[in-house]
Amino acid sequence: MTPSQVALVQASFAKVAPIADAAASLFYGRLFEIAPDVRPMFKSDISEQGRKLMATLAVVVNGLAKPESILPAAQALARRHTAYGVTADHYAPVGAALIWTLEEGLGPDFTPDVKAAWVAAYTLLSGVMIDAAAEAPASA
Repeated sequence: MTPSQVALVQASFAKVAPIADAAASLFYGRLFEIAPDVRPMFKSDISEQGRKLMATLAVVVNGLAKPESILPAAQALARRHTAYGVTADHYAPVGAALIWTLEEGLGPDFTPDVKAAWVAAYTLLSGVMIDAAAEAPASA
């Protein structure tokens, strides 16, 4: 990611943070719409899961300028997710739901450059996570 893309992701996320609960609700609604097979993976309160999602996104977004500071945590998260049945195929609908949510939440502020920056961020992060999950032991 370029420094400009990092700045775009961080600035746009700052606009989403005040509506974090609504954004999380939009995200999970969209995810379950486009990938209904993932719904059974979420056993706990979806509101609590949404808060965890937004907190994780905040950490990732704030660490994008120094990806080496966030990638080990992302790798560990991916390894834990394998225990819930998450596979590499699940990352595409998650990314699609994230981009859709940002577009809905940011409205006209979701410019083509902002979208490209988020796609770059998600591509980087999901690639690292998919690789880490593939390396996880089967009993993870």
